Amino acid sequence: MIKTERLLKVPSDVKIRNLLRKEARELVVEKELQPPADFELLENLARELLQRLDLENEYLDFTIVLCGNEIWRKVIAATPFDRRLLLLPQCLKNTQSCKADVDSLGLICAGCKACGIDDVLTKAEALGYTTLVAEGTTVAVGLVEEGAIDAVIGVSCMPVLQRSFEPVSRAAVPVMGLPLLYNGCENTNVDYSWLLNEMNQFEENADIQPLSVSLLKNQVQDYFTEFHLKPFFQFHDETEKLAKQMLMMGGQRIRPLLSMMAYRSYAEVIDEDIQKSLALIIECFHKASLIHDDIEDGDDYRYNQEVLHKTHGVPIALNVGDYLVGKGYHILSKLPVDDSLLAASLKIVSSSHLNLTVGQGADLMLSGQLNDTSVDDLLKIFVQKTGEAVKVALLIGAINGGADESEMNILRAFSDWFGIAYQIRDDLNEFRENKPEELQHSPFLMVLLKEKLSENIKMNGNTKIEDLHQLIIDEKIDSHADAYLKLYVEKCYQELDRLQNLKLKLSLYGLMGKIFQIERT
Repeated sequence: MIKTERLLKVPSDVKIRNLLRKEARELVVEKELQPPADFELLENLARELLQRLDLENEYLDFTIVLCGNEIWRKVIAATPFDRRLLLLPQCLKNTQSCKADVDSLGLICAGCKACGIDDVLTKAEALGYTTLVAEGTTVAVGLVEEGAIDAVIGVSCMPVLQRSFEPVSRAAVPVMGLPLLYNGCENTNVDYSWLLNEMNQFEENADIQPLSVSLLKNQVQDYFTEFHLKPFFQFHDETEKLAKQMLMMGGQRIRPLLSMMAYRSYAEVIDEDIQKSLALIIECFHKASLIHDDIEDGDDYRYNQEVLHKTHGVPIALNVGDYLVGKGYHILSKLPVDDSLLAASLKIVSSSHLNLTVGQGADLMLSGQLNDTSVDDLLKIFVQKTGEAVKVALLIGAINGGADESEMNILRAFSDWFGIAYQIRDDLNEFRENKPEELQHSPFLMVLLKEKLSENIKMNGNTKIEDLHQLIIDEKIDSHADAYLKLYVEKCYQELDRLQNLKLKLSLYGLMGKIFQIERT
């Protein structure tokens, strides 16, 4: 956790600033550190650096910023100029003579030359940067999430840089922060020589150039349009038409996205046919499972539309689900890769198919067995269901990208913890919508309640759902579930920190931050 009251001072002497920059770079290289770094690590680095240089702690937070910059340096340097954002604060303008307009996004420079903004923007835009003169980092993080940019070079005062650390870190945004020379809301200044030097740094490195996850997400969505699906569905019978229709229906398509992220992170050369096939394979299995789940759970709607068994009947829905399973294996059989990769892919997919089915079976039996279900039993089901779906998506992409076994094992463990965390998060969200009738969809809270009250109460079919809902509130069971959620989110991050593939590591960090929005402590 970042402390809120600190001495946020920037050295006024350029020689001290340059010395600290140089030593921060050498220290990060010496320790072979990779991003992202938490605040505690950065603070420890900064203290070590100041101690080495026999400098006072008045420059601690400035040095923390420098260490963070150096940890991200190689990633930002590998990011093409046209995939970067330059973010400047409006307080750099000369308030006495500035002729700029201001709109909802920020300052529109008039080129009056009364301050250094115009010169910097001109140089940045000539390189290809996206530029923005605005306050804060919300817009910058949003642009990363939208896929407009992949890295940020930002100028701001020390208090704003401090406040920005948590949201930027959570989103795993590659960012370099340059502090203003002094704090204030107008007529401030920055070391323009330092800024221009950082803006011009570029070193091509495909191994660490960030993946544009949002752009990949758009590509995934495009794969499930009529144009891209047509080559895979050519017989036009009613079953095939319904299967294709199911693939084209909505959803976040997280699973095929994960496959593409893993494949692109490990592959030395990207084969579009392989990438598309991997996405289709995973989505075929996923949509088949949804069709069957909707029947088993008695659901009537999905994606705000009537489900297939309501529009066409259970027998046809079952048959379409079975068709999609077969279609997934059929596309897999034609994957244009070496036999060894094909065999490994088949092994992963078939194993996951079995585990998912076992997990679904255990989940279906839960409703009548909650009194006999332990937390560990339920966590195992979460691993078999949600964790396994994530695992097969990541592993089939990693296998065909050429990942080694050590990386695969990390992805296996990450997927298990992710599955648990995701299901706990869903249970908490269902409960906090404050709909007691939906409590049946929050088994984790029910099992936690049962374990806490096991010596005092026996839940049975006669217990009113409203009473159970109130008991969960009274006993603070949701807070207990929050602790579990934080534990398993942290386990996910610990596995990601072990990944050697920086591209996938950062992509999954960003995904985690967006899904769970939990500050690491």
